[in-house]
Amino acid sequence: MTKERITPLRQRMIEDMAIRHMASETQRNYIRAVKTLAGFLGRSPDTATAEDLRLFQLHLTETHVRPPTINTTVTALRFFFGVTLDRADATRHLTFVHEPRKLPVVLSPDEVARLLEAAPGVKYKAALGVAYGAGLRVSEVVSLKVSDIDSTRMLLRVERGKGGKDRHAMLSPRLLELLRDWWRIARPPVWLFPGQDPINPITTRQLDRACHAAAQTAEIAKRVTPHTLRHSFATHLLEQNIDIRVIQVLLGHAKLDTTALYTRVVANTIRDVMSPLDRLTPLRTRNTEPPA
Repeated sequence: MTKERITPLRQRMIEDMAIRHMASETQRNYIRAVKTLAGFLGRSPDTATAEDLRLFQLHLTETHVRPPTINTTVTALRFFFGVTLDRADATRHLTFVHEPRKLPVVLSPDEVARLLEAAPGVKYKAALGVAYGAGLRVSEVVSLKVSDIDSTRMLLRVERGKGGKDRHAMLSPRLLELLRDWWRIARPPVWLFPGQDPINPITTRQLDRACHAAAQTAEIAKRVTPHTLRHSFATHLLEQNIDIRVIQVLLGHAKLDTTALYTRVVANTIRDVMSPLDRLTPLRTRNTEPPA
């Protein structure tokens, strides 16, 4: 298999991203966006004009590319032209696309238990257990090292999470049991969840596939991804009346507004609110027959 040649232009962009300590996944997304632009242009992306970029975004819209992908592409191109090429003015026509925030898919505690039991092996059961038990993002789960487990303080160290920030996540006794079960079997030396080549951790795609397989085996009809477990973690904590600011810290959210989204899906909060209709004097109708 021939290794793809890295052009000087791409190398410079990689170096610019490395200087800013961008996450590996972010770097891959940015490179992919610039490659897509080059494919659209049919020539080197550094030759693009402001009008070319406007037409490129129009092309993305007309081919029904989803708003999150368009917004990632806009961010990537602003970085490429603004930082790597020092041509920030070229991106003046690029614009972010508003996307209505949808309610996250949330599993019930029973569905989570069935999903974990159906995981294809102890490694994936433990990894998905971390996603739910500590509320970690999939990129944070796969990046965990054995040394990140602090069983004395019952904490997980998350290095360079979203935004490149370190934080601590909770390590519950049950999650610690899952991780110890996995460690006794595999004795991973560095990465908590090593890939086929132990030098590297498992990929987010591998964990995503394992999650889909587990959901199918558990006969869960909802569309489930590892991030669904993070959503479920936050929602279930809210249903236990845990303060939303505590949940914000556990999730690593920069803004409380992001965490507040989960208040829209907390079922017991909705059920416990008394409707104003129920406070009225019992309504009586002239017709005592039940409606057809």
